[in-house]
Amino acid sequence: MKSSPDNLDLKGLWNDPRIRGIFYQILVIGLFLGVALYLVSNTMERMAQQSIASGFGFLEKEASFGISESPIEYSPADSYLRAFVVGLLNTFKVGLLGVFLATILGTLIGIARLSHNWLVAKVSLVYVEVLRNVPLLLQLFFWYALLTEILPHPRQALQPLEGLVFLSNRGLMFPAPVWDTLYGWVLATLVIGIFGALALGIWTRRRQERTGQRFPLLWGALGLVLGLPLAVFLLIGAPLDWDVPALRGFNFRGGLALSPEFAALLAGLTFYTAAFIAEIVRSGILAVPKGQTEASLALGLSRARVLRLVVLPQALRVIIPPLTSQYLNLIKNSSLAVAIGYPDLVSIANTTINQTGQAIEGIAMIMAVYLTISLSIAAFMNWYNRRIAFKER
Repeated sequence: MKSSPDNLDLKGLWNDPRIRGIFYQILVIGLFLGVALYLVSNTMERMAQQSIASGFGFLEKEASFGISESPIEYSPADSYLRAFVVGLLNTFKVGLLGVFLATILGTLIGIARLSHNWLVAKVSLVYVEVLRNVPLLLQLFFWYALLTEILPHPRQALQPLEGLVFLSNRGLMFPAPVWDTLYGWVLATLVIGIFGALALGIWTRRRQERTGQRFPLLWGALGLVLGLPLAVFLLIGAPLDWDVPALRGFNFRGGLALSPEFAALLAGLTFYTAAFIAEIVRSGILAVPKGQTEASLALGLSRARVLRLVVLPQALRVIIPPLTSQYLNLIKNSSLAVAIGYPDLVSIANTTINQTGQAIEGIAMIMAVYLTISLSIAAFMNWYNRRIAFKER
């Protein structure tokens, strides 16, 4: 009995590895969507049976709870959505500062690990081994206890600058400039100066590649970023009034405050992540062939310039991929803020869930925020990694 042409065609298609691969992928996706649909429908049915509300309509309701520190105006009469925004901004604040400070500290410690000075190298080694082997949560408790137990109460606050700056277990209080409408011109000039500094950096690099001559980029960038806004500030009459903190009852009012919760979280994230970044920087420097350093020293360059102009630019190609992972870890580790009372996104979301009972929506919002932040950081670092990669000619 002979096989029909149709059976031969189907058998031939099935023997094609590419066709089989597509079929199996469609099958897996279908199974995944089926399971997801079952879980969602089952969850919605159970919630309806127990009269649990669903959806994100609760975001428009009054939050009815206070937040200890907020970068924007907030009161308990505001909505849950605004409370979420406050938590998101607090997470951004500690995350961005932590990434910046951990990068600087980790780079310095990583370079110090390779120092020819025995004491500097060993102290850096002890720092790395101790900080990265102690759980971050314990470090947060340590910093928080250190700031709240050792520092005095507000009435006995330390005053590094008499009558202006106060340091107590309620935080660091210092004067804040009172906003003036003319400051808008200063901010606009600052933005222009930043873009001008970036353009100057591009021009300087191309000029050096073309002529071999170096341009004092640092001083030029400082002039654009700091000099221009300062000149505009002086031209508009230098309007400057200060809101000075003062003791009112059991705490200070006015000025700006750096809370112990924020300081403890920032210190813990910075010192912990810097220990890992230090090892990444050290391994990146060691990956650069020693001949590069010896040749540069033979040309008369100082060790500092060899490190800055020869070693680090090449080490970056090894450093960037694992450094990206540490940035992502720092952002995600900021969720431990709830343990010391810092009102980040997770802390505010937990309060919202306890009041509304809508845990699925609250957790979904937390997951979406951290996923978006992590993917954005990864995309930027991957772009920068491609930009500095060696290009074949």
